[in-house]
Amino acid sequence: MTALTLSTSSAATVRADAVVVGVAKGAKGVVVAPGAEAVDKAFGGKLAAVLETLGASGAEGEVTKLPAADGLKAPVVLAVGLGEAPGKDDGYDNEALRRAAGSAARALTGSKKAGFALPVEDAEAAAAVSEGALLGAYSFTAYRSNGNGQNAKGGKKNDAKSAPLAEVALLGTKPRDKDFKAAAERSQALAAEINRARDLINMPPNDLDPKAFAAEAQAAAKEFGLKVEVLDEKALKKGGYGGLLGVGQGAEAPPRLVRIAHTHAKATKTLALVGKGITYDSGGISLKPAGHNETMKCDMSGAAAVFAAVVAAARLGLEVNVTGWLALAENMPSGSATRPGDVLTMYSGKTVEVLNTDAEGRLVLADALTRASEETPDAIVDVATLTGAMVLALGNRTFGIMANDDAFRTSVHEIAEEVGEQSWPMPMPSELRKGMDSPVADIANMGERMGGGLVAGLFLKEFIGEGITWAHLDIAGPAFHEGAPWGYTPKGGTGSAVRTLVRLAERTAAGDLG
Repeated sequence: MTALTLSTSSAATVRADAVVVGVAKGAKGVVVAPGAEAVDKAFGGKLAAVLETLGASGAEGEVTKLPAADGLKAPVVLAVGLGEAPGKDDGYDNEALRRAAGSAARALTGSKKAGFALPVEDAEAAAAVSEGALLGAYSFTAYRSNGNGQNAKGGKKNDAKSAPLAEVALLGTKPRDKDFKAAAERSQALAAEINRARDLINMPPNDLDPKAFAAEAQAAAKEFGLKVEVLDEKALKKGGYGGLLGVGQGAEAPPRLVRIAHTHAKATKTLALVGKGITYDSGGISLKPAGHNETMKCDMSGAAAVFAAVVAAARLGLEVNVTGWLALAENMPSGSATRPGDVLTMYSGKTVEVLNTDAEGRLVLADALTRASEETPDAIVDVATLTGAMVLALGNRTFGIMANDDAFRTSVHEIAEEVGEQSWPMPMPSELRKGMDSPVADIANMGERMGGGLVAGLFLKEFIGEGITWAHLDIAGPAFHEGAPWGYTPKGGTGSAVRTLVRLAERTAAGDLG
């Protein structure tokens, strides 16, 4: 994990491999952002002109490196674009700062230390820069060899040139100020847990099956003082968890249901988080076509997000009870796999006709949602890479939010936007429920094709306890990024929804949620 320090040093005096400054697109060209005054002075007030000569425009995420001028201790200046310059009386948007810091951190791979002289007028801005830098510096290298046939898992360190930026020094901050200190500590804990989720998502499925995932939860529980309970296949059978067992029965690695909980003596509210944890999804008997299987190790991203959020709540000492439910299974085709047409009896007692075995996430979530409801939490939020339909509706960077309470849906959406996670509230049209009527069971796991993401939400709603406020986050789009890295978003697992869940827990602890 990249180290983070608060520093009173200026951009001119910091001793580092590079100093990072911000630039933006102004009405008449490149504008140097606050924090870079000392660097601009070293360039005789012509830093913007020099950067323009090098082709810089200030566009979001644009990175320009240049040798430092006389008077600067760092040998390299890295200018990163912040996008459009704000108005005279406005500051830079926190998400713009977060993304710029991430782009800069990625560009400094292999460096030992960098001083970040981006605009940090208050603790919130400092938190945004810290988060962006720590998340942008992320790299998953556990399985990369060094040309000698050994990798990090074999005990060999990776090439220093490809190692993440080792230290971020946040310049122009107040190390003794309680708000800045709290912001830095929160950013470190949050980034560590988002990166934990990313690691799990990126881990190959031959090393992360349901049993191995449960073991990760047990290890974290021991380290951070969490309560953990793991239901294995015998306990699931005894308890009647037909959804989890039905999805997992075709795999050699049996399913698990993990309950991991952070409790606080002063807590007055309980938040239950439920995550879809399909450690590999082949589609089962309804096999996915070629070209759609290669990234299906990421189908446990919801469970990874829930797991990380619970640990983050513990690390931050939040005065709220947060219980995570990880519904873990492998969805594989075999002679013992669930078939289209089979009927499963769920933990709730309801029967489900399985029309498509690739609509498995809703089956494991249904059991976990029913179990979570038994503890009558104040609210339940489930997170899942649930439907391709949601990706078609919202694209690859935005997750959908559905809920049985409009005010709660609005709150979750506002929280997501506040922390920089793109999201959009989605409806739950009652007329789509009829499409899941089954002639042989209480409900089918498929309905109308059009609006499939909404149909999936309506299915889940059937398994929420009466009177419990609930929201569903479909993160199928942003959970796994297949393109080139951008901002603080890496290629591969992203840790989508962790920030939203943690801020939701913080709001609940503070009594700010209705």
